[in-house]
Amino acid sequence: MARACRMAPLLVSALLLLVAAAASGIRVDVIRLPSSSSAPPPLPPSPAFREAPVFRNGDECPPRGSPDGRVDVAMTLDANYLRGTMAAVFSILQHTACPENVAFHFLAAAVPADNGGDPDPLAAIRATFPYLDPSVHRFDPSRVRGRISRSVRHALDQPLNYARIYLADTLPASVRRVIYLDSDVVVVDDVRKLWSVDLGARHVVAAPEYCHANFTKYFTDAFWSDGDLSAAFRGRRPCYFNTGVMVMDVARWRRGGYTRRVEEWMAVQKRKRIYHLGSLPPFLLVLAGDIRPVDHRWNQHGLGGDNIEGRCRSLHPGPISLLHWSGKGKPWLRLDARKPCTVDYLWAPYDLYKAAATALEE
Repeated sequence: MARACRMAPLLVSALLLLVAAAASGIRVDVIRLPSSSSAPPPLPPSPAFREAPVFRNGDECPPRGSPDGRVDVAMTLDANYLRGTMAAVFSILQHTACPENVAFHFLAAAVPADNGGDPDPLAAIRATFPYLDPSVHRFDPSRVRGRISRSVRHALDQPLNYARIYLADTLPASVRRVIYLDSDVVVVDDVRKLWSVDLGARHVVAAPEYCHANFTKYFTDAFWSDGDLSAAFRGRRPCYFNTGVMVMDVARWRRGGYTRRVEEWMAVQKRKRIYHLGSLPPFLLVLAGDIRPVDHRWNQHGLGGDNIEGRCRSLHPGPISLLHWSGKGKPWLRLDARKPCTVDYLWAPYDLYKAAATALEE
């Protein structure tokens, strides 16, 4: 207080000098005094996400760390979709009886030394779920950048969107099966049920498939008019499936060289435009009609609308275990804009973003 009183006359004198200088046209430079060494350091920015509650195993669960009952879940880790990733992880832990047996694997692009102040996604995950011990696997964007062709939506052209093709090359050899999930999902059932799907003796991927969808629209006329290319589906009854929710036998994927097979179709796309929709079509070319079907309840997809306008959509009839905002519209963006679709309120309870919590309280 005494120091403030001594400084007051100096501040008044400085202000009078500035006024007089302005009146006489004299230029006065302001000299900044060094701050006192006793001044407290600036406070670090508060985390953007609330810390999630701790979820513990039920009595019927194997001990934490035991290979029995372990469920491996892989997702990409991207600052642009971090809010969705947080909600997805939270929903998985909240609805499974054995949360301590879920092992999360995050595929992340290398973070540059100067990332322009963007949040560190991994640090945010660890701060929000301090009891988790997630594995982070670096995905090199240069591996796929030269293979990407422009699609109908810019977000679909990002290298991390193609990381799912390289799961078998990125995950450690000890991971033999994995659930891959997009960042715009919430799971409202026990993820162990999806994990336990029977892949049989030969299937590599299990996912809900939709044989009523118009499969031809996923490829161009140039593809269908080329007999050599369209012959890829000969002997199969191909159906659409969404690659945002998949159970993958990683060991079979490796043995079958499926990464190379998908890349070969991406190379064809670079020479002759045969599709418009990012990483999905090459998956369909290799696997459609040869996957293990899963109950539709495990991918209530399309809640983000189409890839152009992202208009609101209603839920499909039937039971639901997983909600998926595939398409252009993302629930956190529509909620923040105060233009939510009805289905977005089903996502909101899993949103750990602090500003969102304040808005909901208001």
